[in-house]
Amino acid sequence: MHFEWTGELETGCPNIDGQHKQLIASLEEFQSACKRGVQDFELKKILDFLVNYTIKHFADEEAFQVRHNYPDYERHKLLHDNFKIVASELAERLMREGASADMVVEIHFTIGKWLVCHIKDEDRKIALHARA
Repeated sequence: MHFEWTGELETGCPNIDGQHKQLIASLEEFQSACKRGVQDFELKKILDFLVNYTIKHFADEEAFQVRHNYPDYERHKLLHDNFKIVASELAERLMREGASADMVVEIHFTIGKWLVCHIKDEDRKIALHARA
């Protein structure tokens, strides 16, 4: 599955959109590296960046929610916290089990689908609230 930045992912908040673009680009970098057959440690490096950048992004986004008194902050933060656990576990599994085709597909699909759905379904609500 191919993930790319499209207009339907835009929130209208430049900082958040810029970070979302970086997350999608990192996800695509991971997929591209897999197709090129790079070594497991290189995949882990890309995945670690993606996980760490996600953590930074979530902190920035949560601070934005607090500044704008977002009423669904607690639930949104819980979604972030749960995703951080899943993404970290996938990164650990990659190092333990290696980059099998199944593992790579699972990582790419799990992280990519979650991010895209989260941006469309949740993050756009934050932007609407902030503009209101």
